[in-house]
Amino acid sequence: MSEPSPVVADTDHLRDLYGEPGETAARKMRDRLDAHCRRFIALSPFLTIASTSDTGTDCSPRGDAPGFVQVVDDRTLLLPDRRGNNILDTLQNVLARPEVGLLFFVPGLNETLRVNGRARIVTDPAVLQSMAIKSTIVPSSAMEIAVDQVYFHCGRSILRADLWNPDKKVGRDAFPTLGVVLADQIAGVDAGATDKRLEAAYTTNLY
Repeated sequence: MSEPSPVVADTDHLRDLYGEPGETAARKMRDRLDAHCRRFIALSPFLTIASTSDTGTDCSPRGDAPGFVQVVDDRTLLLPDRRGNNILDTLQNVLARPEVGLLFFVPGLNETLRVNGRARIVTDPAVLQSMAIKSTIVPSSAMEIAVDQVYFHCGRSILRADLWNPDKKVGRDAFPTLGVVLADQIAGVDAGATDKRLEAAYTTNLY
């Protein structure tokens, strides 16, 4: 008799390992945003967004003041895109394939909110102006996301990580600055000059 494969290759094998989801877990997935989802999004200053294209998959952070993601209605979100490194992985992926997955975090809360949907890039001046910082710093574009699936994720991963424990905060001296990292990775990069540019980007040029 042959030994079972150590590599999971199909759903049946996967279910043999994990079993079926509980009734509540199976029924918690919704196709629209309710009052609890809206409140969580209004409290959230940070999310990650996953996207994909024929050339690969990307997961990118997005952060701003709580409520920076607008709830248009129970099936639509607006996510502003602030200026960054201009690599544009997420936006280019959305042009190729609109499917995205968002994971919302709220500092101090262990639960997260997962939203899966389809995005398109919008540049309507009125829409962008509604997401301006101090009325003058307008995002270059926004993603309008049609919600297909939304549900709350239990807090076990956050609890295992002890993510919000201030005693577990890593000191700045535990890891090199980004300028040092880039200088090690890219020939010709000056660590000190890069760190000075990053300091300006993180403070006076944050937006």
